[in-house]
Amino acid sequence: MSELDAIPEVAVLVSGGLESAILCVDLLRQFRRVRPLYFRFGLHWEEVELGCLRRYLQAVEHPGLFPLEILDEPVANVYGRHWSVEGIAVPDATSPDEAVYLPGRNLLFISKAAVWCRLRNVEHLALGSLGTNPFPDSTPTFFEQIEAAVNQAMDGRLRILRPFDRMHKDEVLKRGRDLPLQFTFSCLSPVDGQHCGRCNKCEERRNGFRDARFPDPTNYAATSPDGPNGTAAGTDL
Repeated sequence: MSELDAIPEVAVLVSGGLESAILCVDLLRQFRRVRPLYFRFGLHWEEVELGCLRRYLQAVEHPGLFPLEILDEPVANVYGRHWSVEGIAVPDATSPDEAVYLPGRNLLFISKAAVWCRLRNVEHLALGSLGTNPFPDSTPTFFEQIEAAVNQAMDGRLRILRPFDRMHKDEVLKRGRDLPLQFTFSCLSPVDGQHCGRCNKCEERRNGFRDARFPDPTNYAATSPDGPNGTAAGTDL
């Protein structure tokens, strides 16, 4: 067995967002092979997000960082006329975090990713979930139980890793300060390929860079939630 084969590899769930983008590179400190997985749900912002993610991964190219794998998991027939699918009435900057909850997203992520890992003998699956995440499918209990369930279902040994689960966004940003974060994407309602600057996630992104105390490299279509580019993102766009 070669040295390369003796070192474990990890699959990582990635979006275009800051935490998962930083995690992709951060995992190379521990694992020789990092295999990024992107789930295409059919959500309103995914085309822009996926383009940004590809640019980011190209910019951080590393021998241990494998090419992006894209897995399709369409939710339109389940979600129906949901804001995340139609891009209508998107939660704006004043909306609470609970407003951006996508029911079952982590459940779908992990279930399908676990099967992908099992068929390729990958025994570690990482997520960039923060400890401040308020959603019911982001609690330690949920992750413990789904890890047990998928391993029971497939007679596997998968470990679900959440290296950032005790961190706030600004702490994660500091870990990735030297990375090309201008290529990351955190918007619910992109405008001409840019962050809208008015939605809940854009506000969270702004606040993260502010709290980390270094410049935000993001191009926003609006400079504030009710900026010069029109109505707030909570209205029909």
